Formats: sequence, C-alpha cells, structure tokens
Amino acid sequence: MQERLTWTQSALARILRPAVRLALAMGLKHPQLEEVLRDLLLDEARHLWRNQGVAQPNLSQLSITTGLNRKDVTARVRQTRDPLPVTEGSAAAKAFTAWLQLAAEVPAHRRLRIADTGEGPSFELVARLATRGNVHHRAILEELQRLGLVTVLEGEVEMVGDGFVPANSLRDLLAFTGDNVRDHLLAAVSNTLGQEPRMLERAVYASGLTAQECERIHQLTREHWDAVHYKLVREMTQAYSKAEGQGTARMRVGIYVYHEDEQADAPEETAPPRTGRRIQQEQR
Repeated sequence: MQERLTWTQSALARILRPAVRLALAMGLKHPQLEEVLRDLLLDEARHLWRNQGVAQPNLSQLSITTGLNRKDVTARVRQTRDPLPVTEGSAAAKAFTAWLQLAAEVPAHRRLRIADTGEGPSFELVARLATRGNVHHRAILEELQRLGLVTVLEGEVEMVGDGFVPANSLRDLLAFTGDNVRDHLLAAVSNTLGQEPRMLERAVYASGLTAQECERIHQLTREHWDAVHYKLVREMTQAYSKAEGQGTARMRVGIYVYHEDEQADAPEETAPPRTGRRIQQEQR
C-alpha cells in the first residue's frame, strides 16, 4: 500500500507540474490552489460514494474519504459556480466547425459572403444549418470576431487559422485548455484504473533531436491531423443526426505535440544526460 501511495504521488507530481506552471504564470498562489484542490476533493468524493450507491454521502463519509476535517467539509458543501464558458457545442464552435468542413472540400470557401443570396454557400447559410436556425448568424459572426477567428471586409467574412482556437480571448483559451487537458487525463486515468472500455491513448517519444527537426515533425503531424479531423467531424455530425441529438454520451478526440530543449529548460544539476537518440512508442 505504501509503495502504491508513493508511486501515485510521483505520478501526480508529473501531472500537476504544468498546472502549477500555469498557475504561477497567471499569478495564482498557494491559497488559491489549495482552494481549488479542496473543492475538487469534495466533488470527487461525492462522485466516488455515489458510484457505490450512496446518493447523499454524509459529512463523516466525505471527511474520511478526503482527509478534510468536518468543519471544512461543512463550509464547502455547496455548489460552486464555474466562471469559465462552456466550450462544448457552442453556436460559434458549431458554425466554425461546419465552415472548416466546407473549406476543406473547397479551399476558396475560406471566404464567404455574409448574407445568403441563394447563390452558393454563405456564412448565413452555414450558421443556420450548423445551429438549426436557433442562433442568428450576426450574433455568431460577432462572437467569432471577438475571438479573433474571422476578418470581415465589404460584406464578406474570411476565417483566420485552421481551427477553433480563441487566441484573442484569455478566458475562452483557458476554458479550452481546461476541457481538453481534463479529457486527455480522464482517458489516462480511466485506463490506469482498469475501467472499460479501454480508451485510445498513444504517444511516440524521441530525444536527441534538433529543434529544427522537432518543428518539421510538428508540422507533419498537423498536416496528417487535418485529414483525420475533417473525417471525425463528418462522422460525429452523422452520429449526432442519427441519434437526433438525444444521446446521453459525449466524446472528445484530440491530439497534441510538445517539444522543448531539455538542456535549456532543466536546472543544471537535474538536466538529463546526453545519452544519444531514444525513440519510444507508448500505447494503452
């Protein structure tokens, strides 16, 4: 048991290091991080007890499971409001994704007329079909402008970039970071705990490369992901239509690339030794 706890602590240190880096860069300090951790401990403890058939775990059960004292548990038994926007299925995301699909088939459609004239595709038509007419296309266009994803000129709109990445809005970017990393880690945790079905979780690792080669492979990965991305969007759209939007399951498929100069980023006393090239494939 002690070994298992030690192993888990070490794994958590690796998992949390990027989160701590983000927190410090944004000005969060120990009290704010502790607040987040305590709230999460309680939320997950409730989830754990509910999975065991206890609909409303009492204070003692929550205290024993989390290690928090009863006073702290009592003060925290409340619903907290998440100040970040929901990233899943927003009208802007749906419309932009549908537009990306259209542009993948006809690159000239990266620029569209805003108003629908009945002659070929338009932003108004794409937005109406993507949201089933529930959100006015002007509201969607304004949101995409706010996020820095489009440029508008003389009755036409052109997409910026190749994905729904709201780089101009820190709030929205943090929301996407949280959701994407959360689901990536949930897949890894699910596999580690032996839950079924097994989630796809694979990576290829190499060291001893130059920064230029890392960037070349990065761009190669982007190119291959584009093809897979458009196919997945098509499949998910068809699956959504087949279920008439009434299904209860959600799904996120993602990919990531990370590279760094190990010697430059690590302190001198902990810098990894130069051991030549290493290539390693990981899959679960």
